[in-house]
Amino acid sequence: MATKSKKTDIPRYGLGDFRHVHRVSEDQSGFGHNTKGRNKPVEGFELYSSRGLVGSVGPLRSLFYRISLTVSGELDMQIGLERYRHKPRTVSFTFPGQVFSKNNISADAFGYYMLFEEQFLEPLLPAARLPEEFPFLSLTGVPLFRVSEEELAALVALVQKMDEEVRGDRPDRMKAVQLHLYLILLEAKRSYVRLELDRPVVVAAAPALAARFQKLVGMHFLERRQVGDYAELLAVSANHLNKVVKAVTGKTASDSISEMLVQEAKSLLRYTDNSISEIAYKLDFSDPASFNRFFKGGTGETPLTWKNRQAGSGQ
Repeated sequence: MATKSKKTDIPRYGLGDFRHVHRVSEDQSGFGHNTKGRNKPVEGFELYSSRGLVGSVGPLRSLFYRISLTVSGELDMQIGLERYRHKPRTVSFTFPGQVFSKNNISADAFGYYMLFEEQFLEPLLPAARLPEEFPFLSLTGVPLFRVSEEELAALVALVQKMDEEVRGDRPDRMKAVQLHLYLILLEAKRSYVRLELDRPVVVAAAPALAARFQKLVGMHFLERRQVGDYAELLAVSANHLNKVVKAVTGKTASDSISEMLVQEAKSLLRYTDNSISEIAYKLDFSDPASFNRFFKGGTGETPLTWKNRQAGSGQ
């Protein structure tokens, strides 16, 4: 399992080192893997309800897929530069390598989430074909949508059946979990098709270009820091890209790249023991003072103030 190799690495969490990031307490209901060590592990897979979830998660990267199902309440979710609002009957997906975060979770929020490694469904479907078979797991797909009441009930029923398998120790337990996970993805795909999210949408040239730019930034911002890098990928001039992104989003293309770097800095500040200087050099700033100015320009706070506030909040 690939995980962080050392504390100075930019955080990329695998299942083996992720629990402390998203769980604040042990839930004694016995559901899924809510209570550590209570149920026998299923290699490459974990199942939780939102009871015991921390007040906010991220920004961070995971090395696994994540499916989240909101039954009640609301929360904010950000994937890369795109922001979403989870409402009741919302299902969302992230795939390995994406930067994502969740916060502003309402007091009445409740739902379920599943984490699984790329190879977990290999007996049923090769890992390379997952994005092709289930478009919401791909870079070009729609990662969040709302299902009907009937579709929600079907998804929850599958989650509960999966929980029975996780808590039991019957023969072919892993195979049963794999099959139930595949059925959850299939039910989600049926909703996706019903909502016509699988069909190409004719979008005006400017919004389409801005959307493609934002997705590319979300995936490549660490190694590509200049607007010209993305202009080249998109086969347009840097000036044209800047004008389009500014017109569509209200921010310059450079602002978008900076926003992703701020998210990465927050992840390092929150989830590692790196000093401010170490983080500055890790993110290729010439010196800590430059990093401090950059971070304060994006957040209104110095890195140390932001880090201390997060630690003080207990989230």
